[in-house]
This record gives sequence, structure tokens and C-alpha cells, in this order.
Amino acid sequence: MGRRRQTVAISRRIGRFRWDRRALGLLALFALVVAGWSWLSAHPEHNPRVPLDLDDPIGMATAGKLNALRQDADACRAVLERSAVAFQALAPAGEGECARPDRTRLETYPLAPATPPVTCPLAVGLELWRERRVEPAARQIFGTGVARIEHLGAFSCRRMYGDADAPWSEHATGNAIDIGAFVLDDGTRISVLGDWASDTDKARFLRQVRAGACDAFATVLSPDYNAAHADHFHFDQGASWSGACR
Repeated sequence: MGRRRQTVAISRRIGRFRWDRRALGLLALFALVVAGWSWLSAHPEHNPRVPLDLDDPIGMATAGKLNALRQDADACRAVLERSAVAFQALAPAGEGECARPDRTRLETYPLAPATPPVTCPLAVGLELWRERRVEPAARQIFGTGVARIEHLGAFSCRRMYGDADAPWSEHATGNAIDIGAFVLDDGTRISVLGDWASDTDKARFLRQVRAGACDAFATVLSPDYNAAHADHFHFDQGASWSGACR
């Protein structure tokens, strides 16, 4: 009888131990969920459920949030409003493959010769890129800000590379822009054509802002891609987040 009672007591302790382990496991899981939620609340740039705000850093969820704006101009413009970015929503223009139902112009963006109307997703990408990548790179490398960014055009009703048999370019709907140079607050000019291949701080700046653009645009093409881009960076918010960064 003594042995039997001892065996029953041990069995009961083992049973309680199993339930204790399960309870501890559930408590640990709950603690992880709470910690994860608290971390996401403090880092909205990583939370895909939080709407995009350009005041937030670029994070793991940023690309997905940008991609979600492609088919929703109203939601896209809400991002600009929420982020206190001045813009104009212009009337639709064009027709056929070159129809531009979404024409958005950033009012204070330092583009030269003038700030052209582009799609809202491209405008959001431009603002994100300038604030989070271009300005920090200029201040880190040169100790000054960027006075203007020179472009070679945005809208152009054409197929890629002007080839009649090629797919339509993102430029055909104003969903792309070509950037040729930067002018710093101290007057220093940095051009893709003149400085990309040099062994200077200007080249380091260009490569840094090119790499940084891949966080803000679906497609980024530079002189490393082909000779047609020897004098500019091509940025677009194409039909899908292609991950092209060359």
C-alpha cells in the first residue's frame, strides 16, 4: 500500500507539473505578444496596420505601404496631408496610354527647373527620399543641406527608350522622374554625369542617395544599369514593387 500511495502522489505531482509548464508557456507567449505590440506601437514604420506618415523613419513596412497607394489617389493624398506636405491636386489630363488621372504637384519641393506634376505615389516617394536619404547624406558628407534637385523631366508620352515596339514607359503617365544633379546650400553642384565615376565625396554622395532611393521607389536605375542612364537616376512607382535598384 505504501508503494502504491507513493506512486499515486508522484503521478499527481507530474500531472501538476505538466499543467504548470503549460501555464508558464501561455504566460510567456502573452508576455511576448504584449512586448511585440508595445514595440510596434513605438515603431509605426514597422507596423503594416498603421497608415504611412512621412514623419516616421523608413521601416520594414514602408515598401508595402507605398505599394498600397498605387491604386488609391485619395489615400495617397491623405498621406501628404497627414505629413503636412504642401501639394496641389491638378485636373486630369491626357488620354489613352498617356492619360493622367492623378496629377499631383509638390508646392515646396526644391526641383529645378520647375516642379512638374507627377502621380501622388511618386510625389510621396520624392518627399520620403529627400527627407530621409538626400538631406542626411548631404549633411553627413558635406556638412550642408540641399538647395535644389535638378531633374530632366517627368511626363513624356512615349514608350521605353523611344522604341515603338517597347512597353509604355512609366513617364507616359507621369509616374517617373529623371534626376540629373544636386546643388547644395553652399553652391556646390553634384551631377550624375560628371561625378558618378569619380573617386570623390561627390561620387560617395551620389551612390548613397541612389541606394537610399531604393527605400522610396519601386524602380531605381542609375549609370550602373546601362549607358542610357549615364547622366541621370530614373525613379518610378511602377505597377509592382519590382525591387530593381541598379
